[in-house]
Amino acid sequence: MTLAGAGTGVTGGRVPFGGWVISLEKFTRLEVHTGYALCGAGVLLRDLHAAAQASGQFYPPDPTETGAALGGSIATNASGSRSFRYGSTRRWVDSLRVALADGLVRQFARGEAIDFDPGQVPLPAVSKNTAGYLLRPGMDWVDLFVGSEGTLGAILEARVRLLPAPKALLTGLVFFPSDDAALDAVEAWADGGGLRMLEYMDTHSLDLLRSRYPEIPGTARTALLIEQELESEDSPEVDAWIDRIEASGALAEDSWFAANTADRERLRRFRHALPELVNDAVRRAGALKMNTDYAVPRARNREMLARYRQVLDAEFPGRYVIFGHIGDAHVHINLFSDPADPDHAIRVLTDLAREAVALGGTVSAEHGLGKRKAHLLELQYTPGQIAAMRAVKRRLDPAGILGRGTLWSA
Repeated sequence: MTLAGAGTGVTGGRVPFGGWVISLEKFTRLEVHTGYALCGAGVLLRDLHAAAQASGQFYPPDPTETGAALGGSIATNASGSRSFRYGSTRRWVDSLRVALADGLVRQFARGEAIDFDPGQVPLPAVSKNTAGYLLRPGMDWVDLFVGSEGTLGAILEARVRLLPAPKALLTGLVFFPSDDAALDAVEAWADGGGLRMLEYMDTHSLDLLRSRYPEIPGTARTALLIEQELESEDSPEVDAWIDRIEASGALAEDSWFAANTADRERLRRFRHALPELVNDAVRRAGALKMNTDYAVPRARNREMLARYRQVLDAEFPGRYVIFGHIGDAHVHINLFSDPADPDHAIRVLTDLAREAVALGGTVSAEHGLGKRKAHLLELQYTPGQIAAMRAVKRRLDPAGILGRGTLWSA
């Protein structure tokens, strides 16, 4: 049995290796209350966001693909741009209704401890990790199912927490004349700025975006998208940010800032345009898109980025972009590789995965491993740690009927 949500995943988790495909698209109950929402697994994130906004609240996790189903985002422990402040989906799930492999449907509340010893698998020193199962003594059922990619049970419904909508927001797209200047700003702003969003776009990303946004400054080589919650539109934090940006060596006069809802929507569309343009470029070139989901400790951010560029400039010159959640040291590589030689890209990206792990990182920070990236699990964990995960799988799904081929490459 392979579980299927909205079909927006990028790792092939919903592609069946035989058997039945179980669609959850009609589990669309959506009730918004003060401080929480009750959502069926098939509720789309954009519908949850809209319903929460109409009640003066918001759901903190913000995956880029708002057409994703909530059940899928829970199954992969998805995050997104606001994870810099609010973390991943796991943090916002209070209870789950789950159908187990034997057909039993159970409700699990946050804090309800599992009834067996799962062992312990150490976590990498990163702020986001979705590679394999989270296992630790005394853990609760909710944490076990979140991020298990449909291999331990079918998530039918969830209660998720909501927060009051911020009174005001400062949103800006800050352009830089060099990558080094942008990375200096990341290091200066990550701890002291109070941001909820700190996103990165490299030179190749801006080159792609210029086809749709020719007003991007010609001297801009890198950009950071920032957002902070404010107590009011005239908060002193606005002036503080003006000072920070001017001191950073950014192209302050040429950067873009949102003064109202329409401006913020423009910057949101700008950010979302990049993945669309990547896909368009791949189609026009007849290429095969390959991407990564690696993250490293924040202290190794600059080191990992330098290694990415060194390898990609040598192996795929002019055929890649790097963008994403730089505040979490979690940026995505997108390669435009030769469809006649996919092994070349796989080899390069697998080598970079090893380097991310060697720096204390993870091979999957928000997308999960699914089937396309299941081979990466063994790069991050020892055989003994993987055996502990398999033991949990056998306990909850002894016949191995759920998500066959997902997480486990063999």
